[in-house]
Amino acid sequence: MKMSGSWRGRPCRRFWWLLCLVLIQWAAAAWEVDEDAVALDFDTAGLSRSNFSNGFVFGTAASAYQVEGMAHGGGRGPSIWDAFIQNNPENELYSRLETGIIANNGTAEVAVDQYHRYKEDVDIMGNLFFDAYRFSISWSRIFPNGTGQVNWEGVAYYNRLINHLLKRGVTPYVNLYHYDLPLALELKYQGLLSRSVVKDYADYAEFCFKTFGDRVKNWMTFNEPRVAAALGYDNGFFAPGRCSKAFGDCSAGNSATEPYIVAHNLILMHAAAVQRYRDNYQEKQKGRIGILLDFVWYEPLTRSKADSYAAQRARDFHIGWFIHPIVYGEYPRTMQVIVGNRLPKFTEEEVKIVKGSMDFVGINQYTTYYMYNPRQPRSQVLGYQQDWSVGFAYAKNGKPIGPRAYSNWLYEVPWGMYKALIYIKERYGNPTVILSENGMDDPGNLTLAEGLQDAARINYYREYLSQLKKAIDDGANVVGYFAWSLLDNFEWRLGYTSRFGIVFVDFNTLNRYPKMSAYWFKQLLTRNRR
Repeated sequence: MKMSGSWRGRPCRRFWWLLCLVLIQWAAAAWEVDEDAVALDFDTAGLSRSNFSNGFVFGTAASAYQVEGMAHGGGRGPSIWDAFIQNNPENELYSRLETGIIANNGTAEVAVDQYHRYKEDVDIMGNLFFDAYRFSISWSRIFPNGTGQVNWEGVAYYNRLINHLLKRGVTPYVNLYHYDLPLALELKYQGLLSRSVVKDYADYAEFCFKTFGDRVKNWMTFNEPRVAAALGYDNGFFAPGRCSKAFGDCSAGNSATEPYIVAHNLILMHAAAVQRYRDNYQEKQKGRIGILLDFVWYEPLTRSKADSYAAQRARDFHIGWFIHPIVYGEYPRTMQVIVGNRLPKFTEEEVKIVKGSMDFVGINQYTTYYMYNPRQPRSQVLGYQQDWSVGFAYAKNGKPIGPRAYSNWLYEVPWGMYKALIYIKERYGNPTVILSENGMDDPGNLTLAEGLQDAARINYYREYLSQLKKAIDDGANVVGYFAWSLLDNFEWRLGYTSRFGIVFVDFNTLNRYPKMSAYWFKQLLTRNRR
């Protein structure tokens, strides 16, 4: 059956398609039969593997805290996120941090239990013909106290996961940090605010290189360090929940200085890990190392110079904050002028290890906003977001910038993907790029039948991948694409009220059910498969 935009208006066709999908789910529950026995012909807009280069990688992505579970098991130590959501308030380790607000009081104690179900999840990836899995290692599962004693039970888990990925022909892409700093380091020296974290992180990273690097050839130091610095220390929306009183309900923090201190330390942590890898492991292990950065495309609301400058300020404060030092050895000039002496400076020795410290850059790209120059005077209360001095808009002349997903920040704007990738190409020397996250979410309370028929997600992926291919055709050096995510999972502050997966997870039973979008990817990846 050919899927098209008109199928929603045809009840009979919709009924038979749903019946067909239910039969597929029933027959393939254990992935013991060939789902292609029931042919579904999806609209891929002409996209297939043959449209991309021989080495182009298609994968899915996840993070340890969102999928693993076993938050208090397997020898894992607590992270700042465990403290933030207060899932064990009687433990004295948590008493110094404030309670976060998670939708419906959700926790990641079990998440979707990938710790125990990793084989099933890897088998799903293999049967959908994905090439790679981008996952993160929980620092506190390896070093429960951040440093010192190794938790070999945690090491054994990641060895099992990596080995099963390789067994199924799925390449592991390992991210070393996804928001989950060991709580012990937060309590010991205020975590990312302390320069002490640089060495501790480099030691942890080197342990991973030494332990897993014989099989892992693709390393990422951080996922979205900007989010860790801004949401953790400017508005307190993420762990560890620090901010100035003017910007959030935080018990401590300084939004004018702490985000910049943390970002500076994160860049030095990244550079120190890259230096360890290059000095001691890369030549022998033949791998590569990079960093994953989030990038909302910021489009000027009007053609005015003021709005163009506002959009550029937003880009500099967003992605430029991290990629500019890594490529050029200094922060964007815009930031230097606006932030002034609140912005840390790199020493000559630091510049030597920071500049050029990536073999590739991962770009997490979901959405696009209009930006305009605000008419009101700049806020007298200093903070990272206030330093941008911009206005956000989500419509132009009464027309929304794009359809909105469940998350209030996520608008479907495929052309923003193209512009973001061309911007990286032109402004930062056309580095090797992996499109490391892209996807959209539905509400968490969907029934199984509702969740499986995710035509909107198919449309999202089809349109964004088309723009990705256009950027490649226009010279952007993009070598891979990772969908976020394989599974519905714990979505940070949204808990289980948001579903990003191409596989539906019943949050009560934890059973997995591939959605229509999973079969769309399978068709995309099956045709002319090399």
